[in-house]
Amino acid sequence: ARRTAARPRGRAHRTRADRPRSMVDMSEQDILTRIKDLVDREHTLRSRAVDGELAPSEERRQLAELEVQLDQCWDLLRQRRARIDRGADPDQAQAGGPGQVEGYLQ
Repeated sequence: ARRTAARPRGRAHRTRADRPRSMVDMSEQDILTRIKDLVDREHTLRSRAVDGELAPSEERRQLAELEVQLDQCWDLLRQRRARIDRGADPDQAQAGGPGQVEGYLQ
């Protein structure tokens, strides 16, 4: 039987190409702008729900998606800043996946 090399798994082995498209090549300013956009979307979503334009179940679903995206942005921003503090390349920071960032404590 022919053996193939095991593919690396986990976050430490991801490359820039493996990152979610929305997180590739984001500067700190890009991340902050994305966070503001997501917060604005959250406020709009809540307003629509209050006005009866959105069913509660749909509001919860969309809010959950926004929260994950926000957590990923904050994670990437913290990692970039930590890398800068250590003298490392901030562009090598990688945001955690949805399963990882959902487990973070606030």
